[in-house]
Amino acid sequence: MIDNLMRVNPVILSLFATLFTWFVTLLGASLVFFFKKVNRNIMDAMLGFAAGVMIAASFWSLLSPGISLAEELGMNAWVISSIGFLCGGIILYIGDKICKFILKKLKKDNKDSFRRSILLVSSISLHNIPEGLSVGVAFGSLLYSMNEGTLLTALVFALGIGLQNFPEGSAVSLPLRREGYSRKTSFFIGQLSGIVEPISGVIGALLVMKIRSILPFLLCFAAGAMIYVVVEELIPESQSNKCKDLMAFFTLIGFSIMMVLDVALG
Repeated sequence: MIDNLMRVNPVILSLFATLFTWFVTLLGASLVFFFKKVNRNIMDAMLGFAAGVMIAASFWSLLSPGISLAEELGMNAWVISSIGFLCGGIILYIGDKICKFILKKLKKDNKDSFRRSILLVSSISLHNIPEGLSVGVAFGSLLYSMNEGTLLTALVFALGIGLQNFPEGSAVSLPLRREGYSRKTSFFIGQLSGIVEPISGVIGALLVMKIRSILPFLLCFAAGAMIYVVVEELIPESQSNKCKDLMAFFTLIGFSIMMVLDVALG
C-alpha cells in the first residue's frame, strides 16, 4: 500500500488527502440528520486529540524540515523560520478580526439570517485555508524527500486535520438547524466550510514543487498558522469542558502519537 502511494504524484496525494479532510467535515455536518445535539465530551476529546497531533506536526513535519532546508539552501534559517512562522499567525489573526468585524455589523439586522449563515461558513472556511495549505505543503515537500517515513507522517498529519474538521462541520450545521433551517440546507452549508481545503492543498503542493526556494518559508508559515488555530480555538474549546484534565490527556495522546511517527519513521 505504502509502496504504491510513493509512486503517486505528490499533488495527487495532496488532493486526495484534502478531499479526505473535506469529507470528514461533511461527516460532521451530516450529524444534523440524526441529532439536534452531540455529546460534548466526545467533541472536546476529538478537538484535544487533534490539537496534540497538530502541535507535534507543526514542529516535526513543518518547522524542523523548514529550518533544515533553509540551512541546506544557504539561507539565514532563524530569520526565515521566525518570519514565516509569525506571518502564518498574523495572517490568520487579521482574517479573524475582519470576519468578526463584519459579523458584528450584521448582527444589528436580526432578520438577515442567511447572510449571517454565510459569514459563519466564511469564518470557519478562513481557518480551513491554512489547514489545507499545510497538508499541501507536507505532501508537496515529498518531491524532495520521498520515503516511507515522510509519507506516513504526512498521512497522519492529514488524519489529524480531518479529526478536528469533524466537530467544525457539526458546529455549523447543528446551530443552523436550531435556527430553523431544514436538515438538508443545514447539512449543505455545513459541508461547504471544508471545500476550501482541497483547493488550498493543491495550491500549496504546487508552490513547493515548482519553487523550492520558497519551501522553507511556506513550511514555517503553515506551522505558524496551525499553532494559531490550536491556541486560539482547539485547546480553549476542549479545555472549556468540565473534565478538562481528561481533555488535556487526549491532547498529550495526540501529540505522542504524532511524535512517535515522526521520530521513529521520519
